[in-house]
Amino acid sequence: MTLEAPTSPSADPAAAPAEPSRALEATIRTAGLVVAMLAAVFSAVLELVLTPLRVGGVPIGVAVPAAVVGNLAICWFALTTVGRRWALGPPWVVWTLITFFAAAGFRTAEGDYLISGDNWVALVMIFVGSLTFAVYLYRQILKQPPVTKM
Repeated sequence: MTLEAPTSPSADPAAAPAEPSRALEATIRTAGLVVAMLAAVFSAVLELVLTPLRVGGVPIGVAVPAAVVGNLAICWFALTTVGRRWALGPPWVVWTLITFFAAAGFRTAEGDYLISGDNWVALVMIFVGSLTFAVYLYRQILKQPPVTKM
């Protein structure tokens, strides 16, 4: 009596890596989207705090490059973890709503405005930050899908 090797590749567990279950994949995608949205909240608040920074009375505008870099990182993370282009939408909406409400003239408990009307850094930061999401999504839409060989 001779022992034969298994004939099907699925019979050998060491031959092929195990595929993750659909539930695990959905959990990872959902968690990635939640983390991206929390990162958008953190990014928006941090950039709003950075808008009034001045050196010698002159605004330095560090919030603008922070918005670009932060939003690019959020876009990359959302797209990588979720794997769908629509995943850029929720963090984009969260970031934009927070910055728009800050610019809409809400007063703090002390009576101060979050963003004053003459703060050009904040207005440029809102424009460039939202534009960063738009450009990243546009570039993803223009990408050609990979060609599959048969």
